[in-house]
Amino acid sequence: MPVSRNLPPAAPTGSPLTMAYDRLAEVFPGLVVTEVTDVTRPTPHGPGWVGARELADGGAAADALTDTVAAQVTADHGRRPRPDVAAALALHRYAWPACLLFTVPWFLSRRVPRLAVTDVSFHRAAGRMTVRPRSFACLPDDPAAALPHARVVPDEAALRDELRAALAEHLAPLLEGFGPRLRRGPRALWGMATDEITEGLWRVGQLLGEEERAAAELAALLPGGTTPYAGGAAFRELTVPTGTDVPSPPVDRTRDRLTCCRFYTISPADACTTCPRTCDADRIRRLVSAA
Repeated sequence: MPVSRNLPPAAPTGSPLTMAYDRLAEVFPGLVVTEVTDVTRPTPHGPGWVGARELADGGAAADALTDTVAAQVTADHGRRPRPDVAAALALHRYAWPACLLFTVPWFLSRRVPRLAVTDVSFHRAAGRMTVRPRSFACLPDDPAAALPHARVVPDEAALRDELRAALAEHLAPLLEGFGPRLRRGPRALWGMATDEITEGLWRVGQLLGEEERAAAELAALLPGGTTPYAGGAAFRELTVPTGTDVPSPPVDRTRDRLTCCRFYTISPADACTTCPRTCDADRIRRLVSAA
């Protein structure tokens, strides 16, 4: 698979992730990632901040995020979500941007950071995340391969293995912490993880003008059968009838989420277009309406 890379020169005092995180903020201003390069310094805590470790513990921090999300949904839609729905949306609010901490450096720079839950803090209201990367994986021809905390892997397949492992290491404690609130088993929870990984980078690929490459690389990353992930990226195409106002070519990429967030229980008309409950005719109708 052809790979487009834009690798910055690597200096011992620089971060191998900065370029990717800066580019992410350019195309998606709703998320700003700040790096703590001194591994002895803690990630921020204080008003509005929550550590990923606190969320994974499933206690007061998870309660607070779930309550905040439930209150916002109620204000927006006039209907309070069920507790399991609120918990699923709360997990999504964290997991969707958290997955980008790993997938965007891989997509743009072919670098995969290792970030434990103790190394990430989240400020939902401000759209900010702070990370404390301790190491990263890269390819042999990467200028950053000589840095002290680089782990060089032989090829693209091995780098995909590193990415799947790094994501699983970070997400597993969160899925365990939120699992009882969601009332879902392990397979459904890892299906949610697969969806968050896929749909986050898919969206960023669109914003970068590289949707085709993003879809192709996600299909290679998550082909199905890569445990613990349930299912795969599984993109497919919708063919929009000719004669509509949808720009040519009249084809749009879609996928069926492996799990349903159950937002339809709040507002059926606003269910996402990749919801497994949304038929292709409705997806096409929305495309035509949007155009």
